[in-house]
Amino acid sequence: MEEVEIFEKIKEFVFENFLKGIHRGASISDLKTYESLLDIGLMDSTGILELVAFIEEEWKITVTDEELMPGNLDSIDNITRYIDEKVNGQASTPIEDEFTLYEY
Repeated sequence: MEEVEIFEKIKEFVFENFLKGIHRGASISDLKTYESLLDIGLMDSTGILELVAFIEEEWKITVTDEELMPGNLDSIDNITRYIDEKVNGQASTPIEDEFTLYEY
């Protein structure tokens, strides 16, 4: 799967499951793909679990505990990169590896 297809699926998932429910009248173009979904309040730890379940089901990959970090899963851009690397068999190279998302 092409990276752009991954990007579009993730963006749509975040919009439908997080942004749309919080901000009625919001459009998918309102999402800034570089922003931390945690920092802007779109996701919390429960949202991360929903995201991980979606990723694992959609792309048939396993997200390990070691990969649950902001550098992999806190923005649409990072999520896209992470999935692209997993699907193509490359090692994940997170931006931050000091803590997990559960520490937010």
